[in-house]
Amino acid sequence: PGARPDDATPEERIPAIVKRGRVIVGVAQSLNRLGFRDPVTGDLAGFEVDLAREVARDIFGDPSRVEFRYVETRDREEALDQGDVDMIIRTMSITRPRQKQLEVSIPYLKVNPRLLVLDNSEIKSFKDLKGKTVCVARDSTSFNEAERLQIGRIMHTRTWTDCLMAMQRFQVDAIYTDDAILSGLQAQDPYTTLTGDYGEDSYYGVAFAPPTKTRDTAGLVRQVNSTLERIRNDGTWKKLYDKWMAEYLGPAPSLPMTYRTPEQSAELEQMRGQVNSHE
Repeated sequence: PGARPDDATPEERIPAIVKRGRVIVGVAQSLNRLGFRDPVTGDLAGFEVDLAREVARDIFGDPSRVEFRYVETRDREEALDQGDVDMIIRTMSITRPRQKQLEVSIPYLKVNPRLLVLDNSEIKSFKDLKGKTVCVARDSTSFNEAERLQIGRIMHTRTWTDCLMAMQRFQVDAIYTDDAILSGLQAQDPYTTLTGDYGEDSYYGVAFAPPTKTRDTAGLVRQVNSTLERIRNDGTWKKLYDKWMAEYLGPAPSLPMTYRTPEQSAELEQMRGQVNSHE
């Protein structure tokens, strides 16, 4: 997905953002280890927050030149469409339907749908969910997937932290979503464990509004992809992964780094045109 980086400078790729002096990034504020408010320092922290700072480092030479805006799951596409943010770095799975609507970078994190349960739970896999209650956050991809898979009774909450509270109160038997999100919940409760390997890997990518006549985002996609390439090559990505994710998700996995061919780009433009013509 996304456009291959070229040899252009940030001033050539994204002159409006360079002139503005900061990049505006939509992130989470309550996803532990991904994007959250550190209760000790009061600062934003997490894997996705640090990624945004690396993007700013490559644009301005200063990782602090980021304006963070909190975006809920259900509001991510609208924030891009309205131009409230330049990009979203908030657990956006790279899916084919999503790419018809948005531009997406190369992957920055590999994830796998799993379950979080209490340590003494009898649930060891998805087949143990019959007659059980599973919590998912509404408006999430996991909510739709849980309904499709028919994995027990479903309770939906506003946030993933609400799901954890529901499990601590024995209102639900398990929480279902990507392991990256679950690992942050697990870190908040030492009496929980990850289980139930579903086996279908997916990837998170940085999301952007698609290029239009009034807003050319192609240069921004190239800029971010160049940062993602750089941090993979110089060891920064692994350092961030080890800091935030490795304790619960294990060693850093390899990530694909493929770009669209000109033919694929033309096909995508045609599909987007068909989608827009029916709206």
